[in-house]
Amino acid sequence: MGMTRNLLAAGLAAVLALPALAAELVMVEQHGCEWCARWNEEIAPIYPKTAEGAFAPLRRVDLRAIPADLETARRVVFTPTFLIVEDGRELARLEGYPGEDFFWPLLEQLLVDHAGFVPKKPGSS
Repeated sequence: MGMTRNLLAAGLAAVLALPALAAELVMVEQHGCEWCARWNEEIAPIYPKTAEGAFAPLRRVDLRAIPADLETARRVVFTPTFLIVEDGRELARLEGYPGEDFFWPLLEQLLVDHAGFVPKKPGSS
């Protein structure tokens, strides 16, 4: 009985030590992309400081060199394309950059719907 308990405790400790699946925001971009440049000016400096940025850190990928460890639901054609990725697999995407006013609510909704993001309510810390 004591050995079984020790094995169960060790197994539980090993499972709890595994890292949780983490979401990331993958930005697929390419040189000369005007809308990528606009996103870089308007969003990139503040993104890591936001709740969304903490929940889904940014990873940049070139359109012509999409890494083998990134499993997309379909071919990426437009830049920028923002992929919500977990464990290397695309969960959702936003094609194009709609401007700062629309980007944040669209991103938040994708993260809520597909990655379990819980947004902070206004006025809460």
